[in-house]
Amino acid sequence: MNTRQLLTFPARNLVFVIPVMLISGLITGYYVDTSPLKTLILPVSILMVYPAMIGFRLGELTKFTEKRLMGVNLVVNFLVLPLIAVLIGKLFLHNHPDLFTGLVIISVVPGGNMVVAFTMMFKGNLSASLKLSATNLLLGSFLVPVYLYVLVGKLVPINVVQVFQTIIMVVFLPLVMGILTYKLLMKRYSEETFQKEIKPLLPGLSAWGLVYIIFTSISLKSRMIFGYPGLLLQAIGGLFLFYFLVFLVVVIIARLFFNRRDGMTLFLNSILRNLAISIGLAITAFNSQTAMMVALAFLFQQQIAVWFWKLDNRFHLLVEN
Repeated sequence: MNTRQLLTFPARNLVFVIPVMLISGLITGYYVDTSPLKTLILPVSILMVYPAMIGFRLGELTKFTEKRLMGVNLVVNFLVLPLIAVLIGKLFLHNHPDLFTGLVIISVVPGGNMVVAFTMMFKGNLSASLKLSATNLLLGSFLVPVYLYVLVGKLVPINVVQVFQTIIMVVFLPLVMGILTYKLLMKRYSEETFQKEIKPLLPGLSAWGLVYIIFTSISLKSRMIFGYPGLLLQAIGGLFLFYFLVFLVVVIIARLFFNRRDGMTLFLNSILRNLAISIGLAITAFNSQTAMMVALAFLFQQQIAVWFWKLDNRFHLLVEN
């Protein structure tokens, strides 16, 4: 295995790497005190998000023409999904406010790192997806502290200032670093070289950080999970229901209002949450039980996107024209 293959291994094999890290974290945390690993969580979270910000273009936000797509996207991401999370939380997670908080964090942090890549693979509206994911990320980052305070502030203590400080550290600091890095790269390489040679390596860097965060967050709660296995099942059940309802609602909206190309773009920008930022926020501003909820979401996201694409190709879930 050469350096390039090693660097990109977790990103290319997330469907296997994530369960392995979850199991490894559970076993290791049961026998070994992994609390010293917490000291690196914030810097690793920053470094995990940073590669995804290289090539981020703020200027694209001013060139948007698909106004209906943008409007529906904002309603879905900042109204419908949080309401679904609150509904599930109140019905099934009311006895576990930390899990409830984790689900709300997932629901209010859109703009997943894989949105653009999946849009390209599944023949969605790439130009629109770039703008949607950028808008969702920036707007969501500002709204997260407010949403958390309003939706779960009565269940768990929410330090709005601390949450916003964490957002600055895990979103805006990597964003500035990414923009500056991109400008430096453009002085040495062409845009074509960046897209073909450099950009494909960036998800690999993020994925290695993700491996550390998942392992740490699960290992810290290992004894509690073994002591209360029902907690893990309840978390997985809540996440399954959340993604199922999001899947159902977004497909219906996409069929009603958009053609396949734009419908696919809306679906991917809704179903793919920014779990890298979510878990960084959860584990630095909340406790490891909240982070565990976010970590488990990695079991669902990519698989749902891939299966949706397969189902759409076979059963035409989205309208062609």
